[in-house]
Order: sequence, then C-alpha cells, then structure tokens
Amino acid sequence: MIRKIIQIDEEKCNGCGLCAEACHEGAIGMVNGKAKLLRDDYCDGLGACLPSCPTGAISFVEREADAFDEAAVLENKRKTGQPPVPHMCPGSQARSLNRARPAEPVAQAEVPSQLRQWPVQIKLVPVSAPYFDGANLLIAADCAAYAYGNFHRDFMRGKITLVGCPKLDGVDYSEKLTEILRRNDIKSVTVARMEVPCCGGIEMAVKAALQKSGKFIPWQVVTISTDGQILD
Repeated sequence: MIRKIIQIDEEKCNGCGLCAEACHEGAIGMVNGKAKLLRDDYCDGLGACLPSCPTGAISFVEREADAFDEAAVLENKRKTGQPPVPHMCPGSQARSLNRARPAEPVAQAEVPSQLRQWPVQIKLVPVSAPYFDGANLLIAADCAAYAYGNFHRDFMRGKITLVGCPKLDGVDYSEKLTEILRRNDIKSVTVARMEVPCCGGIEMAVKAALQKSGKFIPWQVVTISTDGQILD
C-alpha cells in the first residue's frame, strides 16, 4: 500500500538517538551510530519522532510500505520487556481540562477580531497576494486559537495568519510555504504550535521553507500547552 511514512537522511543524522527514544513503537533503532527505520510496519506515520531531531534528518514521504501493525508492535514490546502501551497519538488522547469558575460573571468588553485576510488555511491561500507584502506572518496550528484564550490579541494582532494541521491535512506544507516566502516580502515569521508531538510537523515545515527560500527572515516558535499555557 502507498502511505505516509518517515524517512531518515543518514548524512544529516548526528547519531544522537533522540528519535529512537521518542519512537514509542520501536520503529527506529541505532545502527552503526546512525538512526535507521527498522521496520515499516512498526511506523505509525504520525511523526512523533520529527520534533526530537535536532538536525532535521527526519521527514515524511509517501511510498509503498507495509501497513502499521499494532499487534506486531505490542508483541515486540512483550518480547523485549517493554510495557505494552496502547497505541495512541498524544494529540488524540481524551482528557478533561478542569478550570475554576469565576465567583460572579464579569462584564468584559467585546474583543474585536484581528484577522486581516481570507482565506486562512495554508492549503487554500494563494502563494502571492497583496496582503503578504511587508507582512509579519503567523503560521499557527489549528488548535492553538482554541487552547490559548487571548490568541487574537497576543498572536494575531498586526500579522497575516495562516493555519493548518499536518496530521489532519496529510500534506507537506513546506513546498507552499517556500513559495510564499520566496515570492513575497515577508518581514518575520512566528510559529504557534501545540505541545503534542504531531504538531511538530508544522514547525518542521516552516524550518524547511525558510531554508529553501534562500532568504534570511527572523522567526520564532511559541509552544502552547493543551491547557492554554505558553511553554517557551
């Protein structure tokens, strides 16, 4: 079957082993000081290993590969003495976020939208548009605006906003983002991502686009926790 799966660039790999530690399924191992994809059917294609790689050696490809086999993963964990953790992306785990209710309703002024253009989805925006000229660009994970209460005020104000979810869209954003950066006078880039591993895909796409654009553009990454706190 043709499916999304990771690939590891051996020349970029520095042998740190962080990706092997991040891979809960045991798909990645260290061979002769380099990270290797040991078995296709152990790789779930969610990319929890991507954010851990300090050199950008790991990327997604679509190719002929065996389907992910959760039973084989669990059997391997049993043989190697690892605890059998049910397969689930941290970004999909159900949880309740308990928040204290205010004692009395507090009257608040209406918060105006800070959205400055349409469309906002990375898949839908054109690669060239007048609003990109001289823009400070915000590239945000879909969930970020729901997790962080003051997202419009603290992140979107004064910026052109693009949003996406690499896990749900199943595409490589880097090519389109590269063209946006190449064709327009972008002044800065801010990435707002969630803490879950699969959200690392949007950060990696922006890094790749910045490198391929051939431009020096100031950029930063802000990580938001699932309970709405800024982590870095």
